[in-house]
Amino acid sequence: MPPQDRNDKERGTMSMANKDQEEMWNGAGGKAWVRAQTLLDTAFQPFADILVETVTTANAQSVLDIGCGTGATTLAMAEALEPDADCLGLDISETMIAHARKRAAESGSHAEFLVADAQTHDFPSSTFDMITSRFGVMFFEDPVAAFRNLNRAAQPGTQLLMFSWRDPAENPFMTAAEAGARPLLPGLPEREPNARGQFGFADAARVEHILSESGWQDVVSEKLDVECRFPLSAMDLYVSLMGPVGYAIAQGVDEATRERVIDVVRAAFMEFADGDEIVFTAACWKTAARAA
Repeated sequence: MPPQDRNDKERGTMSMANKDQEEMWNGAGGKAWVRAQTLLDTAFQPFADILVETVTTANAQSVLDIGCGTGATTLAMAEALEPDADCLGLDISETMIAHARKRAAESGSHAEFLVADAQTHDFPSSTFDMITSRFGVMFFEDPVAAFRNLNRAAQPGTQLLMFSWRDPAENPFMTAAEAGARPLLPGLPEREPNARGQFGFADAARVEHILSESGWQDVVSEKLDVECRFPLSAMDLYVSLMGPVGYAIAQGVDEATRERVIDVVRAAFMEFADGDEIVFTAACWKTAARAA
């Protein structure tokens, strides 16, 4: 199917189940991830390495990468697998998928990308022998329905491997910006336990219940602390684009407030500076499960 026809078909069949997420990730959220793609790929490279090792060890032939964003993990897995293996990255953001497709075309990758909502997309049944996600599964309106849909798309015995963030208190780097900026941006949302978003899967027992209820077996969540780093020179880019603070700036603040916010947050992040790099620990869950 020609790319334009494929895009039109995807837009025509997109479910409204996660409409707010579709709007955010096709707006400021998606544009921010595209602009910060190199920085984020660098910071989260260790997770791509784990996924590559997993799919190659399993000799996966048909991989589905959920919430793939700008495509880093999908491209890495496709490069590591045999050329005849299928590697499909899926995201609700047309903005980010367009960038992922551009990267695939420029690198000659055989990875493919799809704009769709994993909660409701009509996947062919029993298709994939590996389903992965790097921080892309915490945003579903109905997570049980989403993982039941993914279970239907999986072959018997398919392995699910996904990363999600643990508690905000265990991830001070991820909350330093909003803590510092809150006096200047009083409208910043508070973090609510189990709410959709970055820390929505912080409760491992809840996640294991969701997966079990949606038909997955042998669910195991393992604590994983991963050292991540990116250049100190990219700090202002990170501050101005990422997280609740970056989103608030993108929604429109005056220039004076923007400069004050960046100054305050830059100072808060300096405790993570190590020479010419920012170094932080990503406190995560590595959750594995198996399709019946």
